[in-house]
Amino acid sequence: MNSHDIILKEKQDGTRITLHDLHQVLLAMMKDVDAVLRKHDLPYFLNGGSALGAYRHQGFIPWDDDIDIAMMMDDFLRAIPILEEELKEQYVIHCFETRNCYNVLIPGMKIRLKGTRIEEVNELLSNQCKDSDGVFIDVFVYSKVNASKLKDLPLRLLNQGLMPIIVFFENLHFNPVWIKKWFKWNASLYHRLNKHSKHIGFDLTWTFKSALNPFIFKEEDIFPLQEMLFEGEKFFVANNIEAYLTTAIAPTFRELPPVHQRKPKHLKDIEL
Repeated sequence: MNSHDIILKEKQDGTRITLHDLHQVLLAMMKDVDAVLRKHDLPYFLNGGSALGAYRHQGFIPWDDDIDIAMMMDDFLRAIPILEEELKEQYVIHCFETRNCYNVLIPGMKIRLKGTRIEEVNELLSNQCKDSDGVFIDVFVYSKVNASKLKDLPLRLLNQGLMPIIVFFENLHFNPVWIKKWFKWNASLYHRLNKHSKHIGFDLTWTFKSALNPFIFKEEDIFPLQEMLFEGEKFFVANNIEAYLTTAIAPTFRELPPVHQRKPKHLKDIEL
């Protein structure tokens, strides 16, 4: 399957936007973000499907329509003002720390390209920050985590319980700022409580995984990071990429999915 052949949008004048077109935009965005994070010694690594693409395809999964990176919580917080300052000419940085309209249930940050527009399939968690709906890079937040379920579950279950309350109010177009602050504070507290842990995983604001079976990685499988080719560029991935992908994707990550599943899944509309 070739990304040139996947049509994301056909306009009235007959011109088309293909998945390859989107890939080229996302790659240029990733190069900009990578340059800033390297300049300021802010570690990041390709996350989820983007890491799988680097390992299995040396670039984008041919039918994937986004790009994801991850940062540890402390690095993420330090990166916010730096990214806002250094990317302000071309990008808008969306995160709850600077815009309380931001939906805390989605990845911790979206780095959006000005002059573009994207509409996602997921309406339940729609963009509440109306100053930009540009094409984006998702930045997921990772945290120190506790491998003991007894110590892990209390705060994790609390945030799982807050999730539907936040969804309910946001879909009434009411911004539950104090609940969102509580939700974020729980994640930060959990990170601090486990600061000496040898395990890391998604921070507690990512509630779309069973609380009884969260993503947990050995710290040594993530750090020190290594570089890997991605569409002819070098970006960072987990140190033990096979161990990372076994947990983050599945033990069968080397296998291609069935043909009927090889299609973009995030987009409803797009303008580049």
